[in-house]
Amino acid sequence: MIGFFIALISGALMSVQGVFNTQVTKSSTIWVANAFVQCTALLVCLGVWLVSDRSSLAAVFKVEPKYMLLGGAIGAFITYTVIKSMDMLGPARAVMLIVVAQLIVAYVIEMLGLFGVEKQPLEWRKVIGMAVAIAGIVIFKWK
Repeated sequence: MIGFFIALISGALMSVQGVFNTQVTKSSTIWVANAFVQCTALLVCLGVWLVSDRSSLAAVFKVEPKYMLLGGAIGAFITYTVIKSMDMLGPARAVMLIVVAQLIVAYVIEMLGLFGVEKQPLEWRKVIGMAVAIAGIVIFKWK
């Protein structure tokens, strides 16, 4: 149940962050805003690490396969695409499309067992659920 609430908080924070970042971009450029976002995230993470964890920073480099370390670089492009989509589509439309894309890609990763995730079988109820989500986007966008 806690995981459910954490996921809801995550979704809410992502929406708020996207709006904030889009507004920051209006005073600078998208890559300057993106760099600022990533730098402030680094500072917060280092601060929390200093207060709560203090495990070895070098341990992160023991991860295998090494391409898993690209999450931060992917994060920079996530920030960019969220800012651009919110600017071009508005927060509600952008977030709906982002969430459906996340859902579809996550399910494909599970079905194919990519990136070390345990492979899951195709379940038609999940496919129908995604189709309903896509239908929701069409209805939401319909004028």
